Amino acid sequence: MAAYKVTRQIEFCYGHRLLEYDGKCRHLHGHNGLLEVDVEAQSLDRLGMVMDFGEVRDKVKGWVDANMDHRMVLRRDDPVAPMLQDMGEPLYLLDINPTAENIARHIYEQAQSMGLPVAEVRLWETSTSYATYRAKAAL
Repeated sequence: MAAYKVTRQIEFCYGHRLLEYDGKCRHLHGHNGLLEVDVEAQSLDRLGMVMDFGEVRDKVKGWVDANMDHRMVLRRDDPVAPMLQDMGEPLYLLDINPTAENIARHIYEQAQSMGLPVAEVRLWETSTSYATYRAKAAL
């Protein structure tokens, strides 16, 4: 278990809908999401940091801004995707239903692929509800 952890918050807006779901979220709708990215390390660097907050921001926020911010996040086979693409609407397509849980995992995996020692990602979908993904869940 790591001894140190820092967290960077990132705000972004996105829309989505859930396929094969009977509740309200089956309709296209949007969220003001708050992403929390936890980065851990066993020891601190020569400056006394796990990692500079700015580096986490630059990498993760840079990726989110380029790929998910102000986009509809949809499952690749969503029947509305081709119509929205034809209209020039910005989309981000996933192979899985774009639940908060799946989006949190996707962002976690993107952060890891950028070389960040990410431990956990939380996506606040509303001010009262969030989903968490961590590779080794202590459940």
